[in-house]
Amino acid sequence: MIESFLYEVSEEQTVTCRVCNHYCKIQEGKRGICGVRENKEGKLWALNYGYTIASAIDPIEKKPMYYFLSGTKTYSLATVGCNLSCAWCQNYDISQSPKPNREIQGTYISPEEHVDRALRFGCPSISYTYSEPTIFLEYALDIMKLAKKKHLKNIWVTNGYMSKETLEMILPYLDAANVDYKGPNDETYFKYCKASAKPIIENIKKMKEHGVHVEITTLLVPDINDSEDQIRTIAKTISSELGNAIPWHITRFFPAWKMMDKYPTNIFTMERAKRIGLEEGIKTIHLGNI
Repeated sequence: MIESFLYEVSEEQTVTCRVCNHYCKIQEGKRGICGVRENKEGKLWALNYGYTIASAIDPIEKKPMYYFLSGTKTYSLATVGCNLSCAWCQNYDISQSPKPNREIQGTYISPEEHVDRALRFGCPSISYTYSEPTIFLEYALDIMKLAKKKHLKNIWVTNGYMSKETLEMILPYLDAANVDYKGPNDETYFKYCKASAKPIIENIKKMKEHGVHVEITTLLVPDINDSEDQIRTIAKTISSELGNAIPWHITRFFPAWKMMDKYPTNIFTMERAKRIGLEEGIKTIHLGNI
């Protein structure tokens, strides 16, 4: 473990984590929502530093990233933990495994070894993916700095719910990001993900201002965010707030975790979503998982 980069100490050894937009207030001996940051005697520790739960070489299009280093492979990695708890999570066995107070799983791999692997296998980029890279900020940042020196590109596949402080720390080293935009409003986010929508849009704007290549993914979940009104609101938000040139990936849902009782997204609904997106002015739309 390593001491967290971003936290404040308050009264009676309570700490406030400043890594993501939850800004968890964590009491002595407890962990934050992510399950991997723990208050030990008034200091906040990242328990997952160095402990890789998954690594692989993927086509960059799998992220999905269609307009950045297209046709190349990307070296991908993750630790356990996540700052959201989306009921439909496809990788819940990784993202939710340390919650609330379980053992941190993974194999220790140094930042240097990750960069060496990417170079050895001819990958021009490293992707921080599978779980949420925000919650392994310290580990990711150390890798990103080394990768930059070796002329490798850094890609975050993220829910976008990082704090402003975290975003400021990674921006000098971040080249591209695919950001999940899950729903049209705070109600959807709060009910199913225990989060809110506004910080995500603001973070995407900040990335774009700093020249980061951004693509957006929306998982279309039956009865959650797939009505015509909801889809149109999502599309309008993307087009008006982020610009109609940003690529939008609309992804088909398949049953997972707490939503095993739902059917996969209807193909007609997927095609309708694409049509609505085009009507709202988004120029580039891709349907995924079909």
